[in-house]
Amino acid sequence: MTPRRRLAGVGSFALASALLLSACGGGSGDDTGETSAEGDSSGIVTVSSGEPQNPLTPGMTNEVYGGLVVKNIYEGLVSYDAEGAVHNEVAESIESDDNKTWTITIKDGWEFSDGTPVTASSFVDSWKYIANIENAQNQQYFFNGFKGYDPEKPSDIAVEVVDDHTFTAELSVPSSDFELWLGYSAFYPMPEAFFEDPEAFADEPIGNGPYEIESWEHDQQISLRPSDSYAGERTPANGGIDMIAYTEEDAAYNDLLSDNLDIITNVPASAFGTFEDDLGDRAVNQPAAVIQVVNVPEWVEEFQGEAGVKRRKAISMAIDRPTITETIYQGARTPAHDFTSPVIDGYSEDIPGSEILEYNADEAKKLWDEAQSESPIADDYTLLIASNADSDHQTWVDAVCNNIRQVLEIGCEFDPYTTFDEFLDARDNQEIKGIFRGGWQADWPSMSNFLGPIYGTGAGSNDMKYSSKAFDAKLDEAAAAESPEDATALYKEAQEILFQDVPGIPLWYQNATAGYSQAVENVQFGWDSDPILYQVTKSE
Repeated sequence: MTPRRRLAGVGSFALASALLLSACGGGSGDDTGETSAEGDSSGIVTVSSGEPQNPLTPGMTNEVYGGLVVKNIYEGLVSYDAEGAVHNEVAESIESDDNKTWTITIKDGWEFSDGTPVTASSFVDSWKYIANIENAQNQQYFFNGFKGYDPEKPSDIAVEVVDDHTFTAELSVPSSDFELWLGYSAFYPMPEAFFEDPEAFADEPIGNGPYEIESWEHDQQISLRPSDSYAGERTPANGGIDMIAYTEEDAAYNDLLSDNLDIITNVPASAFGTFEDDLGDRAVNQPAAVIQVVNVPEWVEEFQGEAGVKRRKAISMAIDRPTITETIYQGARTPAHDFTSPVIDGYSEDIPGSEILEYNADEAKKLWDEAQSESPIADDYTLLIASNADSDHQTWVDAVCNNIRQVLEIGCEFDPYTTFDEFLDARDNQEIKGIFRGGWQADWPSMSNFLGPIYGTGAGSNDMKYSSKAFDAKLDEAAAAESPEDATALYKEAQEILFQDVPGIPLWYQNATAGYSQAVENVQFGWDSDPILYQVTKSE
């Protein structure tokens, strides 16, 4: 997430128009990905969503609402299947003799939805633009592995056009998983129209994916329709997708039960105990590469220095994750043991320092009292936990605060922001006064994607402003490892540093808990918890 993806924890608001856009029909879902023999499958599929925070471009979209749109209106060099395996899309070949200098050849015949060709320049110009700090792109950090990249001043990464169908990319250090990166949205191509007028492009993005945007009614609905220009394998099996903005998850779920919404991407906590009975074989509850955390901003004084680290660890050990995940989430969440995900190769429950994720009331209170003696804060101190209020987060925040009040004997309150984008803006402007909710949906299936984009110095999703030279150096060392096994060992060492500094407090891993109506078939959710929309079928 998608790392992308800062998770909204999909919010919901019931649009009156949503009731008119769904057609009811028979049939149950399956995982075959084949078009149903019944009906013409030209129906418009409605999906619960919300208003994207940023323009729908490869360089700016890094949150879940916009992420699902972007991955369906653009196509990258490679794509990921439901299990996370990589498949060539625009790429004909991606080759290197040393894992450092890569030659990429693209297929002929690809076009953007405006009819202009997808060429090597479409990738090179896009990557250079996003990587250059002058252009203030949210996804800039994803190019930090390229030669020539500079996070602090204008730079020109080592990506060069050879001919219309060939370009080269040179990394600063070898990377054995470079091909894995290339299915992520930051590496998508952009057409000439973007560079001619980026501001105009923001509201009417032009992609090369299976869908194009027909209309965007802000805070209400984004309508996607099959693109006649698409040349890939993800050909839509439906008449289009309507992404419906909700501000209450319960409203979206009720619409689903009434067959007035086709797909809900996140079941509300209020339905965790019943949704599998409610939906039967239309319920989705499967592991996904998603983690939920609370982040600790470096700008908050009480969490700075050695005393601040003790407070971070005390808060972590005061949280009874097993009880919260069982009572609130009915087993749809798993207590965290590291900073990655159980579905990622290299996951471990035995990283030194990870004991701070175990509930330990006595040790938590001891550390908090030690911090008070070393660097006192007010006796009537109240910890604030910030999040958006247009989703289900208050339920678990209240439970966490109950733990903290009882164990640490301090105040603790939910600090709500009305909408997801309001919360993100406050976070990005460093206006949040306590700790805040964070979520990560992996961009590609690798440990590196859970670490660098969130905790690397200057990373696009490093919302806490954490910086550690030791951690950054360990990431570089892992990226240059000769084998995946060597890289895994080094990424575990990088996590040891995170457990020492605690820039974020892992809470739990999130299953893909979702569902779909009786009107659609061939609904499948992928390794990253996103629905695979192009294969969904729906008759008129």
